[in-house]
Amino acid sequence: MVTITAIEGIPEVSPGDNLALLIAASLRRQEIELEDDDVLVVTQKAVSKAEGRFVDLETVEPSPLAIELATTWEKDARHVEVVLRESKRIVRMDHGVIICETRHGFVCANAGVDASNVPGGALMLLPLDPDASAQRIREGLQRETGIDIPVIISDTFGRPWRTGSTEVAIGVAGMLPVLDYVGQVDTHGRELRATWICIADELASAAELVTGKLNRVPAALIRGYAVPRGEGSAQEMVRQAERDMFR
Repeated sequence: MVTITAIEGIPEVSPGDNLALLIAASLRRQEIELEDDDVLVVTQKAVSKAEGRFVDLETVEPSPLAIELATTWEKDARHVEVVLRESKRIVRMDHGVIICETRHGFVCANAGVDASNVPGGALMLLPLDPDASAQRIREGLQRETGIDIPVIISDTFGRPWRTGSTEVAIGVAGMLPVLDYVGQVDTHGRELRATWICIADELASAAELVTGKLNRVPAALIRGYAVPRGEGSAQEMVRQAERDMFR
């Protein structure tokens, strides 16, 4: 049986906070002892806050391009400028949304730059290295609890062809994020030739059922799913350019 438990009571995260210590303390208050088949999912926003990934809009000087785009879409030119700075490539711009490829290789709206649940006058950026962020939390929890469990950093992405956003994994540690079924045989004896399941995304999305957007719950514990262990990376979930039909 798979269960998803909200890790409650984690205080508002500030720059410099040790997330592993905060999570471990909340687990103790809830009388939850980690087990070997657990997976921890931590929201990107908590990680970015702890890592001080803020931009003060007062310090941003918008470029002519940012001003032009902001004028067209009635946006804050400084916000647009931060999005452009965080982008490695602009994939598409329409309806007031900039679809970008980030420095990490993720394709998402506005390069992951976000103003929600952030103090006024500031924007929040994605972690510089979400895999490394997940690894630090994993190692910190192991020191605190003696149990080594996989850690996923989740963020909210929109999806082509589907209405509504969902959580995806932007960082992993201690697990293989993609299950490869190629070469295996289905129940009718047919060999699978192109079946990969991104379990890290599935677990990130499952955790959002309890973390939510307004619940003030930045982490969740998933128990009972046999995660394939290993030293995986979020880069394994980024579709290679030669296989990307929409690039």
